[in-house]
Order: sequence, then C-alpha cells, then structure tokens
Amino acid sequence: MLCGILLLGLCSYLVGLNGQFIFGGCFTFIAVEFVLINYDQQRIIIAMRLLHTMLRVGNLEESIKFYTEILGMDLLRQKEYPDGEFTLAFLGYGSEEENTVIELTYNWGKEHYEIGTGFGHLAIEVPDVYTATNQIRQNGGKIIRDAGAMNAGTTIIAFVEDPDGYQIELIGENHQRS
Repeated sequence: MLCGILLLGLCSYLVGLNGQFIFGGCFTFIAVEFVLINYDQQRIIIAMRLLHTMLRVGNLEESIKFYTEILGMDLLRQKEYPDGEFTLAFLGYGSEEENTVIELTYNWGKEHYEIGTGFGHLAIEVPDVYTATNQIRQNGGKIIRDAGAMNAGTTIIAFVEDPDGYQIELIGENHQRS
C-alpha cells in the first residue's frame, strides 16, 4: 500500500495508463491525500480526499472575520512564514482530519487580487437557504443573489460574496445530486 500527499499546481494534466488525456486545467493549488488500494496491469485504483481549497486574500483579519463570524467556520490554525513573507490560515466546519477546509493565504503587502475568469465559486450546504441568507444579511454579509430556485431547476440556492470578491453558493441540504 502506498500513501502520500499529491500537490496539483497551476497547470496540471492527468493522463490515464492507456495514454489518453483525462483531465487538464489551470487552477489554484489543491492538496489531495491519496492511498493506493489496488494495482494490476489494467488500472490503478486510488482513494482520494480533497483536503483544502486555497484563496489568496488582501486582508487576512477581515477575511477570517467573514468566514468565522458570518459563515460560522472555525479558525483551525494560523501560521506566519517570515522567510516567505506570507501567512496561512485554515478555516472550516470541523477538523482537517475529517473535513475539507479553506486555506486563506495572505502574501504580505499584497492587498488585492484579480479573481480571473477560471474560478467560479465555493459551495456550502445549509439546512435552509432562506434562513441562512437572512442571517448572513443581518450579520453584514453581502448577498449577491437572494435565495430562490436555480435557473432551469428547482434547487434552492443563494450567493454571497466574501471581502475579496470570492462568491460562495448556499445550497439547501435536501438538494439532489444528479
């Protein structure tokens, strides 16, 4: 059995054993924990777990306040890296050992980032989208799409925006995954 951490970088491509192109794209760093379960000459089976998504932020304190006080996440850990001139903060709804979390990266002295056209949004499941939207609004969060049925569907969603302009979709816990 083989275990480890795989870091996927800015431009990563995945090619199957038969040489066919499976996936490619440019994205922010994502860390994936993997365990090699079975290997034969036909295929490799790997169980993976998404560890975190990294967002670059211009004001770390303001972003931590948004994710903890408005979205209800816990600050799990925070560390400064003086040699690299950056600070990392990990936030989530549970321990990193059992949950996917958000990594906020503050590069010292950098106050603004262009989000770009490749990034879409984060998604958070909530018990009731209408209630969550009202609570976020009352706590000073920016609602960019009020709760309601999605375009061409019946799933109830809403969108909020963090201090750096990243969009977060709220989806009711009873949504269908199809």
